[in-house]
This record gives sequence, C-alpha cells and structure tokens, in this order.
Amino acid sequence: MNEAGYSVAVVGATGAVGNEMIATLEARDFPVSELKLLASVNSVGKTYEFKGTEYIVEELTEDSFVGVDIALFSAGGSISEAFAPAAAASGAVVIDNTNAFRMDADVPLVVPEVNPGAIAEYKTRGIIANPNCSTIQMVVALKPIYDAVGIRRIVVSTYQAVSGSGKKAIDELEKQVYALFNQESELPINVYPHQIAFNCLPHIDVFLENGYSKEEMKMVRETKKIFADDSIGVTATAVRVPVFFSHSESINVETDEKISVEEVRELMERAPGVELVDDLEQNRYPLAIDGAGQDATLVGRIREDESIANGINLWVVADNIRKGAALNAVQIAELLIREYL
Repeated sequence: MNEAGYSVAVVGATGAVGNEMIATLEARDFPVSELKLLASVNSVGKTYEFKGTEYIVEELTEDSFVGVDIALFSAGGSISEAFAPAAAASGAVVIDNTNAFRMDADVPLVVPEVNPGAIAEYKTRGIIANPNCSTIQMVVALKPIYDAVGIRRIVVSTYQAVSGSGKKAIDELEKQVYALFNQESELPINVYPHQIAFNCLPHIDVFLENGYSKEEMKMVRETKKIFADDSIGVTATAVRVPVFFSHSESINVETDEKISVEEVRELMERAPGVELVDDLEQNRYPLAIDGAGQDATLVGRIREDESIANGINLWVVADNIRKGAALNAVQIAELLIREYL
C-alpha cells in the first residue's frame, strides 16, 4: 500500500452516484493524496468539499488521467466506452459503474463480499466492472446460501427506486406527487413512459426480443458471471416503484440441498455486508426507508417455499446508490490497494 496515498479521479462527479462516491471515499477514509473531479463541460467550475478542502470540477478529456492511480466512473455507458480505455492507457485502474464492460470476458465483474479474488483479472484491460445495483444486493444475500448448499434456480422480482434513473427521475416523482395533491390537470411525464407517482411500472430499460427488459437480463447474466456458474437458472422481473431510494427484491431460491429457515438465518447473521431484519412478531422486516442511507444489505421474511422440495424465500433491501453503486466501487478500490497496488 502506498503510504502517501493515491490519486483518485471521479468521473461523473456531479451526478447522484458521483456525489455518493465522493462522500464514501471520505467516510471510509480512503487514502486519497489527490482528488480529480471530472464531468462534462456544462459542470465545469462547480465545487465539492472533500476532507475540508474544496475541489473544482474539471472537464473530462482523454488527457484527464495523467498521474491518476484509480478512476471511478459513473457517467453513463457511452462515456465509459469513450474514456475508460484512455484512463487505463494512462496507467489508472478503472472501476466502472456502467454496463459498458460488465459482460466482457476479460473484465472482472466484482462484488467484494462475493468474488473478491476476481479483482486480480483487472491487469488484462485495467478495468474492473461494478455490477448492476439490483444484482449486487441479490448476490450479497445469496452468496452464503450458494456456498452452503448450492443454488439451482433463482426467481427474483425487483421493486426499484426512481433514483436508479438519476436525479431527473427523483425530481419527476416529487413533481408528480405535488401536482396530484394539488389537483393539477397535467403531470410532468418525461423520464418514464407513464406516471410513476402512486404507480408501478414493469419496465426498466428497453425491452428485448425475448420479452424481457435489458435490466432483467442484466441480472440473469451478471449473476452467472459473478458466481462463475452458468448452471444456475435465473429469471427476473424488474419493476420501477414510487420510492426515492433503496431497491427491494423478492427472491425465491431453489437449492441443491435442503436448508432450513434457521440455518439460513444463521448464515445471514454471519454474512459480510448483510444485516438480518427478521422478527415477524415485532413486525420487523426490511423496509426501503430503513435501507436508504445504509451500507448493509437487509435480509428478512425468510421462509421455506412449500411448493418445492428445496426452496427458500427472502426479501432483500439495499440502498441502490450506496451498496448498489458508490460503496461497492470504493470497496473494490480498497481491495485493490490492499492486495494489488
């Protein structure tokens, strides 16, 4: 580990995830010797405070990464495709939060609690991919079960917060709620194809030829890659709900071997990154409002699926901006400097 610290660049610094990356670096006392905040020309000149010092946002260019050790990207897939290779060519290790490189065979897709050893594969391209937010919280919860008894099939339905679509979606939900309560005749509908306030949209990202959305297929493919197990059957339904922060997931798992509810609870109590919230007598189970602002992945409503021989149901909640994006990226960076730089 470099005693002097590391030069870190945050690409997309002015976005919701970029802001959270800056805050997470500070909260976890990441050893930053120099911080570069990069964004489009429209954001140049904005300032952000980090450890008591104000930093000015600079324009992102191919020359922005000279002397940078670690580059955290969260500015959209097209930006990553254009600039991440340049960052890697400059000697930076890129940790990318977009879908640009996740399924590339020579780019590791990493969740530190699940497959930390995969980070070693970064040397081929100089890029490490952050999985989709909904995939991250699911595999964090399922890793202990997978290790204990194996997993044959996963059926997941997600209930995803609007913050997954960025600040414009947060603003749109707020404006729609305000308009409805004030009985206004027209609602602002720009981010989603339909009203999101007081509604649920089974539509996240574009629809593909097989009838699934791109978001749903991300969960299918990424889960197999992270577990390095193509034999797992995965099917997903992704739904956008009128919640600002934290994704919730109903997960049904068919295991290779029988496992009891009590055994699953014990696994969750010991699992890294997991907080067990499962006391039905006290009406305690994971809630989106409790997950917001938290690092942990909350797991509860654990029960046997009585329709199959080896089945378990779980309800899983995590803050999609924190563990689903910024925190996971910074955790990767922490492992990177501890083991490889």
